[in-house]
Amino acid sequence: MLDHLFSPITINGKQLKNRCVVSAMVMNLCEPDGTCTERFAAYHEAKAAGGFAMIITEDFAITDVAGKGHMYIGGLWKDEHIPGFKAYTDRLHKHGALSIVQLHHPGRQAPSAISGSQPWAPSAIPCPYSPDDMPHEMTIQEIHEVVAEFGQAARRAKEAGFDGCELHGAHGYLINEFMSLYSNKRTDEYGGDMLNRLRFPIEVIKEVRRQAGDDFIIGFKISSEEYVSGGLTIEDTKAMVPYLEDAGIDYINVSVGVYRTGDLIIPSMYTKHAWIVDKAAEIKSVVKHIPVITVGRINDTRVADAVIASGKADLVAFGRQSIADPETPNKAKAGRFAEIRTCVGCLHGCDANVNNECSGTCELNPIIGHESEEEYQTVLTDRPKKVLVIGAGPGGLEAAIGAAKCGHKVQVFDKERWAGGKYRLASVPPCKGELAGFISWQMNELKKLNVPVTLETEVTKELVDAIKPDVVIAATGTNPIVLKSVPGWDKPNVVMGTDVLSGKANTGHNVVVIGGGHAGAETANHIASNMKNVTIVELQNGIALDEVEVPRNDLLADMERNHIRICTETSVSEIKDHSVVLTGKYNEEIPVDTVVISVGHRPNTALAEELRAAGYDVRTVGDCNQVGLVGPAVREGYLAGRHI
Repeated sequence: MLDHLFSPITINGKQLKNRCVVSAMVMNLCEPDGTCTERFAAYHEAKAAGGFAMIITEDFAITDVAGKGHMYIGGLWKDEHIPGFKAYTDRLHKHGALSIVQLHHPGRQAPSAISGSQPWAPSAIPCPYSPDDMPHEMTIQEIHEVVAEFGQAARRAKEAGFDGCELHGAHGYLINEFMSLYSNKRTDEYGGDMLNRLRFPIEVIKEVRRQAGDDFIIGFKISSEEYVSGGLTIEDTKAMVPYLEDAGIDYINVSVGVYRTGDLIIPSMYTKHAWIVDKAAEIKSVVKHIPVITVGRINDTRVADAVIASGKADLVAFGRQSIADPETPNKAKAGRFAEIRTCVGCLHGCDANVNNECSGTCELNPIIGHESEEEYQTVLTDRPKKVLVIGAGPGGLEAAIGAAKCGHKVQVFDKERWAGGKYRLASVPPCKGELAGFISWQMNELKKLNVPVTLETEVTKELVDAIKPDVVIAATGTNPIVLKSVPGWDKPNVVMGTDVLSGKANTGHNVVVIGGGHAGAETANHIASNMKNVTIVELQNGIALDEVEVPRNDLLADMERNHIRICTETSVSEIKDHSVVLTGKYNEEIPVDTVVISVGHRPNTALAEELRAAGYDVRTVGDCNQVGLVGPAVREGYLAGRHI
């Protein structure tokens, strides 16, 4: 099974045990001065132990002069960095994984607030993503200095035990900026003609080879298409790649985009799987001897195996999937597919946190970034307790998993027909189906642990008294907010958004959704995808403002395709039998068959308070503490289950 993905391959004399690669992803786990931390090392070691053959560490700065795009990335601009990263590479090698460091210079995409200085670039043209940061146009002498710094960083990387480096020539960073007419407007020997624009990356490649030696792997990450006006196209890139290969690179890693099109670099759940593979295939058609890596929302090893079997790429880079489950290769090789926790492309922990200069997390994997911390370890108890978990949402199920792994006797109850709570409902709208997979994973874990999950059973104090648990974990979720202040709220044609998503209520053709937050917008999109006429009414000046940038943009685009009318800065002042009255920016009465209320939820704490008053040891997790995203609920559940 998966014979193609789990076949070995050799890169510059070094053998990889399989074709599973961890792509470089900034997680902000190093010190501000670029030194290694235990968090950084343990985070990557978990992936090496999990079976990945090659791990590419992220965005290492080669200089402390305008050289950092994020605050807490690694660095190799001084010899003092070497010892910490030598200990790190030793840990990866212990598990049979190759260690590749991604050397990068952010160029004009380095925020001055982070780097502490004016950005450097081929031309004095600001990045559209940060238009207030006018970059310094590099002199010839400065270009030569940066080339030397790449080489010096590679020399330090080799001394630190790295098997090679990946030159970041993609995503609008400095090397990419020199290559592209989108960002390079120079008229000297480093601009204009394609070979002139390739001069800088080729000089970098040769200097890295000179300082690091022939046995050092040199990879190159490239944006095959930039998807901006005047930017690189796939045909441009195909013309360039043979020159990079002749200069001495050992593999090429094919991506897309620049910051201006960052939603393509780190795509959300709205993007199809393996969507860059055909770009990799085109690059593969022009290389002579070097292997090609593909990336792009590949979260299933069976898809990855099919990619390798097709001949379109030689290796597959798993990015966020390696965060969701660092043991993905080992589990897949053993055929334990149901045990793989699959990335859903939400971007809430890994991308949003990093963009806010916080440490990256995962909404579904609470241990990420905490692998070395005692608080997050599973310790088998010598005093097992009877644990009752009320609520089979993500937080409750995670608590049950944790408690059972620690040796406690656990049982779970939920009043609904299906496990998952609001998270299962969140999987119903278009492009959100993968969310349900996480609940399936949790239920599979509980099945392995012999934890009974009883559904369609309302938990009361009387039931708790009959069970006599030592500890109660209340994951009772929320109650939807009802707009009793709006005349007509109790009419038969008024339903709750949760009832629509659960299939308990259907709608007519003309639908008004009151509430344009994330949940309301997705509910509206779900209804509209069924060929219905939908209007959203929202008091704020925007839709889904509580969603992170990339999936929000994707959601809005999908809503536009579904022809949803959006009325912001507007409220519903009255609900009638066949119409609603709008007040605010839109003052009108519009026809309606069904009104859907989706204006938020309140914590459901009544049972927890009753049980606590009766003397039970009650721990609360998830939305019944504070209404929010799934990540905090899962993390609270994880810790609650392990600290009983």
